Amino acid sequence: MTDKILVLTTASSKEEARKIGRALVEGLLAACVSIVPQVDSIYRWEGEIEEAEEWLLIVKTTRAAFERVRDAISEQHSYDVPECICVAIDEGSAEYLSWIGQSVK
Repeated sequence: MTDKILVLTTASSKEEARKIGRALVEGLLAACVSIVPQVDSIYRWEGEIEEAEEWLLIVKTTRAAFERVRDAISEQHSYDVPECICVAIDEGSAEYLSWIGQSVK
């Protein structure tokens, strides 16, 4: 187990995804944010089944930065309840994990 994590969130548009990703990297909250375009989401919202085209953000960061990442996503996001899921990175390339740690303050 490492202290590095992935944070998953979605955005309603490419522009919003880029805005959130840039804010996280510029704010030294993430080493990298990968944006996966045009994922189809099916979900329940306010008692109804909804479908939307979204952009998935994969945020590479540290466990110590998670609360600040979560707060920054919430501040930048247009959704009332933005997705913010933390996934532990159990193993990885030592060089890559070190780079994440050096990039996040």
